[in-house]
Amino acid sequence: MSLNSTPSGQRIHIAFFGRRNAGKSSLINAVTGQNLSIVSSEKGTTTDPVKKAMELLPLGPVVIIDTAGIDDEGDLGKLRVEKSMEVLNSTDIAVVVTEGITKYEKKLIDTLEKRNIPYIICYNKSDINTYTNLKDNEIAVSAVQGNNIDALKNMLGRFIKPAEKPLISDLINEGDMVILVTPIDESAPKGRIILPQQMVIRDILDSHATAVVCQTQELKNTLNKLKENPKLVVCDSQVFGKVAKDLPEDIPLTSFSVLMLRYKLDISVAKEGSKALDRLRDGDTLLISEGCTHHRQCKDIGTVKLPLWIREYTGKKLEFEFTSGGEFPKTVKKYALVVHCGGCMLNDAAIKSRMELCKEEGVPFTNYGVVISKVNGILDRAVRIFE
Repeated sequence: MSLNSTPSGQRIHIAFFGRRNAGKSSLINAVTGQNLSIVSSEKGTTTDPVKKAMELLPLGPVVIIDTAGIDDEGDLGKLRVEKSMEVLNSTDIAVVVTEGITKYEKKLIDTLEKRNIPYIICYNKSDINTYTNLKDNEIAVSAVQGNNIDALKNMLGRFIKPAEKPLISDLINEGDMVILVTPIDESAPKGRIILPQQMVIRDILDSHATAVVCQTQELKNTLNKLKENPKLVVCDSQVFGKVAKDLPEDIPLTSFSVLMLRYKLDISVAKEGSKALDRLRDGDTLLISEGCTHHRQCKDIGTVKLPLWIREYTGKKLEFEFTSGGEFPKTVKKYALVVHCGGCMLNDAAIKSRMELCKEEGVPFTNYGVVISKVNGILDRAVRIFE
């Protein structure tokens, strides 16, 4: 993928925080070289978080986030502050813009440190103020004069390094063949394949291996045409059961969702969380959460298929609630289980924050692919290649 097509979930999220009129928007415009944010001398110009995907050297593809003032007032102001704080859930590095540390910055910094979010304190308006004895994570700049803007960008590059993580490349070798089973049905996007499938294909090609792509009903014929068994078969989770029946037991099998889970988080957490399926009782409520937003189809996997399969597996009368995109509850205590998608459209910080919330509140957390493989009786097979 080119930098221009890098999805949001693969971009570093840089969020700018500060009091009203601290110069957040002016600084963002100076850092990006674009008029991304509205600048005004009036307090509270920025109301809701504003996001912009772009390329920012030396970091590469990033998402820049402008937030409302952390000192906003009134009932509406409190809501704006809450929205700003929600941005922390997807923040890879925070820039605290200020002319001097007050109780507002101290509270924010305390939260950043508790959540292990790296941050830079950026003292703005250095053209009219003098700042001395700065620490390693502090810098004095002038958004108006352009002073130290390049130094700030270089500092951002030092404080956070893009992680080089394998998606499938560590499971295969040069020359290997991988079959990707990608069903094309009413829920498949017209004229393209979904992001996890694109990412897996690219990782296979980068490994100098071969990707063979087929639909579910073509798997047997595809296997018969090959001179030797593939190194691995990766399927869409919703056809796990069918593929497992058609695939010889000695050929490793997993799904795109499980690969994304390992890429973003930890398979062991979701595997452990799936045990909650066997403890569910009548009346329990489950949360099914997707990181993307799309038009719901009549056979939508999240809102239709998953609830059906879980009810059939457990034999219990269960209730389901659903979230999508950036929506996620502030508390999950009411749920007996949280089932999350692969998270391809969310950055690591966002999906990790959701998992951590579940952990803090003692609610089991698992993943689409793990649940679907479990209800089909093939969970151990689906994760065996990672062990």
